[in-house]
Amino acid sequence: MMNDDRDLVRRRQKSRAVVTAVLLGAFVILVFAISIVKIQQGLTSR
Repeated sequence: MMNDDRDLVRRRQKSRAVVTAVLLGAFVILVFAISIVKIQQGLTSR
């Protein structure tokens, strides 16, 4: 493999890793927000 090919593969891997990290972070924030809303709904119904 030439250096240009390796650089291209590394750039693609890095961009995929960044996209995966952003999606995972968004999922964690979504789950956290849903949990907070459900907890608050449970506290106000008492």
